Amino acid sequence: MTTALVATSVSGTATAESPSTDRTFPGLKPTVVLVHGAFTDASSWHGVIGHLQRHGYPVVAPANPLRDLAADSAYIAGVVRGIKGPVILAGHSYGGAVITNAARSATNVKGLVYVAGFAPDEGESAGSIDARYPKTPLKDSITPLPHEDGTVDLSIAPEKFPGVFAPHVPRSKAAQMAAAQRPIAVAAIGGRSGRPAWRSLPSWFLIPSDDRALHPDAQADMAERAHARKTVWIEGGHAVTVSRPSAVAELLRVAARDTRDR
Repeated sequence: MTTALVATSVSGTATAESPSTDRTFPGLKPTVVLVHGAFTDASSWHGVIGHLQRHGYPVVAPANPLRDLAADSAYIAGVVRGIKGPVILAGHSYGGAVITNAARSATNVKGLVYVAGFAPDEGESAGSIDARYPKTPLKDSITPLPHEDGTVDLSIAPEKFPGVFAPHVPRSKAAQMAAAQRPIAVAAIGGRSGRPAWRSLPSWFLIPSDDRALHPDAQADMAERAHARKTVWIEGGHAVTVSRPSAVAELLRVAARDTRDR
């Protein structure tokens, strides 16, 4: 199912309902685990976390190591397994590839939410998916950071970060994000996925129409391949968790409600 999320359907302000309850979801709520991607950190979820907590959802936003897909996925799986009760697992950007693999060994995951995220099939990597689509401005903005041990990290040139990664974020905030960005290892981008959890778990996708990092067509194709329960297109850039946190939180709440009987 595909839907357009218009500005009038989501409000950035608190609703009239109690800040600690979600009347559309009585009873025990799942924990929402938010996994960030490359060139950012867990603080990118702060706005989303606030919206979810006001509706009574427990939230965990762990630090994604960004070193190696298998190791990153194993780390996140360990975090999820340590949570009591059901989990909705969400990934932004490269974080989508991580949740695709982490959920295989975390049996309490009930649903996957991809936010401008990679949803690789078995044998695919973030890099191989990206290579199949028209080049985005991100590719000309990457700066390699070689290390003495022969490994290489990637970051976005700070002066290009606002226009490429966060075009819908206020310029001053985007500059702060650029200064605090976390590089990702080349090995992580090239890491091949195992059997994807979206083959056995329901999924939801949020696609920013002005994404200049991960081509929107790639996201749409991955959503279709995964037979997404719902695909939401929204005006925004790649840093949609920062620019449109209420819309992201709304989709997460939809996923939580839809999986409560799983």
